[in-house]
Amino acid sequence: MSKEYDLVILGGGTGGYVAAIRASQLGLQVAIVEKAELGGTCLHRGCIPSKALLRSAEVYRQTLEAAEFGVETRDTTLNFTNVQDRKQRIVNTLHQGVQGLMKKGKIDIFEGFGRILGPSIFSPMPGTISVEYENGEENTMIVPKNVLIATGSRPKSLPGLEIDGVSVMSSDEALQMKELPQSILIIGGGVIGIEWASMLSDFGVKVTVLEYLDQILPTEDKDIAKEMERLLKKKGISIIKGANVLSDTLIKDSGVSIQAEINAEKRTFNAEKILLSVGRQANTENIGIENTDIVLKNGYIETNRNYQTKESHIYAIGDVIGGMQLAHVASHEGITAVEHMADQEPHALNDENVPTCIYSNPEAASVGLSEEAAKEKGYQVKTGKFPFKAIGKALVYGESDGFAKIVVDKNTDDILGIHMIGPHVTDMISEAGLAKVLDATPWEMTQSIHPHPTLSEVLGEAALAVEGKQIHG
Repeated sequence: MSKEYDLVILGGGTGGYVAAIRASQLGLQVAIVEKAELGGTCLHRGCIPSKALLRSAEVYRQTLEAAEFGVETRDTTLNFTNVQDRKQRIVNTLHQGVQGLMKKGKIDIFEGFGRILGPSIFSPMPGTISVEYENGEENTMIVPKNVLIATGSRPKSLPGLEIDGVSVMSSDEALQMKELPQSILIIGGGVIGIEWASMLSDFGVKVTVLEYLDQILPTEDKDIAKEMERLLKKKGISIIKGANVLSDTLIKDSGVSIQAEINAEKRTFNAEKILLSVGRQANTENIGIENTDIVLKNGYIETNRNYQTKESHIYAIGDVIGGMQLAHVASHEGITAVEHMADQEPHALNDENVPTCIYSNPEAASVGLSEEAAKEKGYQVKTGKFPFKAIGKALVYGESDGFAKIVVDKNTDDILGIHMIGPHVTDMISEAGLAKVLDATPWEMTQSIHPHPTLSEVLGEAALAVEGKQIHG
């Protein structure tokens, strides 16, 4: 049996289903092949469930600190089963929403594993999709005019530190924990590692972070990373940098023990569990890449600016092509790819205009170049920085740590980057993102009236601080 479509998408994650909706809007007949659940990693094993847990951790921490606000509480306890149940209800609600969007767009869903075939009786070009089913049902052959690969990624492991889901976990397994450990070693101080460190610490777990480099959050502005480290240590999190974890020293007994080399000395670390947070790898295996002329580089699919592969009718987006592995990036890449298929002229995505967010406590968010990256690119820069401790709403809110920092081209006065750490900055970064898209100057940001009292005043003050004109600092 074979079916024909204008577009078949391999993977129904955020990038895949958003692309499908846009294709449907453009009048294309679309199908998605998804081996698991619509929504993919972001909805089921990443963005949404982790942020649900982070919110519960925030509420628990705030309740313990309620006396500072004049609210007396007694016998505050954490019911982690209910925490997990709430997380799953949120995931289920959003999953139902995505399913509804597919019906609304008349998008067909094939629940199986899709594999790209080479030239065959169905098509003279590679691209026919064979859908394989777990129940042994006969494969379905789908013949598309275009293919979009959106198969995403999965957590990496380390040799000698294979994930068993019990003693050694990735974020996938950690999200399904039935109960919290007393202590945990987090290997990797990137975004995911730091979010989990913050969350588990707020839940009362003893947390140690082992980071190989000399900076946690290595892609962030150094000032942001330094402040994040200070505030996490203030919460009681142990952060060890320059730690080369010796994975062959892992011992599992009543907990885990592992050694790391730090400044040429070996140290032993013990905890109940290990959480591996050492990056992600693209899902390119067994999807039929070898049946095409598609090129892989460092494990990722190579594409052009419109996300076409070497096979011009086969596109790829999201984590499977590397770059900024973010759900909102995959969505925009998917829209760009579909619009290009439909003979439109989409705007190319500029990575420097993409906001990134870290949902720890404190939160951090940024858009554009860090001060270090701007200097490496040859810019002469000037900066403005303003602390939350001088913002009335931050004091009212009870979280006055952190700051906003603006990096500016000294010659043109264009904003190169905006970096924030503190309360609700992941919600405020969109203003900075718009400023970056519009090539705004700090002066133009100051002409946008920031209402008082709000946390957003920190951006207006930081913009003024570029020229030393801040009002409250």
